[in-house]
Amino acid sequence: MSNLVLYLVAVVIWGSTWLAIKFQLGVVGTSVSVASRFGFAAVVLFGYAAWQRSPLRLPARLHLWLALQGLLLFGINYVCVYLSEVHLPSGIVAVIFSAAVFFNLIGARLWFGTPIPRRALFGAALGCTGVVLVFSPQLLALSATPQAAIGAALALFSAFSASLGNLVASRNQQSGGNVITNTAWSMLYGSLLVLAYALVAGERLAFVWSVPYVLSFLYLTLFGSVVAFTAYLTLLKRVGPGKAGYVNVAVPVVALLLSTLFERLDWQPLMVVGAALCLAGNVLVLRTRRRAAS
Repeated sequence: MSNLVLYLVAVVIWGSTWLAIKFQLGVVGTSVSVASRFGFAAVVLFGYAAWQRSPLRLPARLHLWLALQGLLLFGINYVCVYLSEVHLPSGIVAVIFSAAVFFNLIGARLWFGTPIPRRALFGAALGCTGVVLVFSPQLLALSATPQAAIGAALALFSAFSASLGNLVASRNQQSGGNVITNTAWSMLYGSLLVLAYALVAGERLAFVWSVPYVLSFLYLTLFGSVVAFTAYLTLLKRVGPGKAGYVNVAVPVVALLLSTLFERLDWQPLMVVGAALCLAGNVLVLRTRRRAAS
């Protein structure tokens, strides 16, 4: 797949997962839901890797880094996202999470010495500004309650953890193994670490066989985890964490469009301006990618 196709796959799928996560909340313990989601996703990826006859055995030292990737990207990141959505609307969480694009750019500069193109930085800033404007009616209506502050802090920390996970994933891809094998192992480690936390925290191991929970679980696992992360981590390997992180800015716009289609969202003038700014930011960053590739 081309970089643009990988980018669109990740954006479209993750743009819809914010809504799907809502069907997972309050039914089963948050950590248990996250652990079962990525545990099942790991099994699917291992099966696919075996079918492709990809080598599953990796150096012991790489396993330690894959465990760290799993903890940051599939553990802390998603536990914080799920908990944040308990306190805040999913759209607000998506807005705050878009800060990951800045964390990625800065982290790639500090860790790998990757230069930050002015066009990419300006495009990211333009996109984040657009996303904030898109959700400004919700932001203005949100009361400054302790629960809201907790939710915002969790969403911001999830973005920071995801950014660190992206940097570790980029480092792991340079050290050996293919994207499928590395992702399978890191998802397995992330699932086991979250499961251990759930047991220590006293969460009950359970799975609810209701239609909304099962369907959202399958969608989040197969599409939100297996397909989207494979596409995103492949993109990460090709263009680096700084540029790949811009996916996190475009995702809330997809969430907004889906809300318009299925929840009859009423568009406000600021929301229209924000969507236009976000699209303009996409164009700037994508142009930067094409120039870097050429």
